[in-house]
Amino acid sequence: MESRALLVVDGANVVGSRPDGWWRDRAGAAVRLRDALASLAGAGVPPELPPPVQVVLVVEGAARHVAPVPDVDVVSAAGSGDDTVVELVAAAPDRRRVVVTADRELRARVTALGAEVRGPRWLGR
Repeated sequence: MESRALLVVDGANVVGSRPDGWWRDRAGAAVRLRDALASLAGAGVPPELPPPVQVVLVVEGAARHVAPVPDVDVVSAAGSGDDTVVELVAAAPDRRRVVVTADRELRARVTALGAEVRGPRWLGR
């Protein structure tokens, strides 16, 4: 059984929550988010999410080809990014699962599976 917490980040939603021009380069914005997430594997998000953490970034659309890095797994959604997030949460029922999104429908779907949900600003603390 995996003992690390699973942190699943809804890439499109988190990128879209920051008005930094992401719409001009969606893949570049996803790469910046991926790189910002890399430190969380070893550091967690104190005090709520202690390390170690498995960090998974779900990407879709123009960001679909973003590659993983050593501390961040990148999952490319074949269809809906939300459906992919739900599948990842459902596949890990015996682990602590934290999903980062502001999408209300996705929040409801993953909390129904027992996951915790945090908004995009939580990552920036």
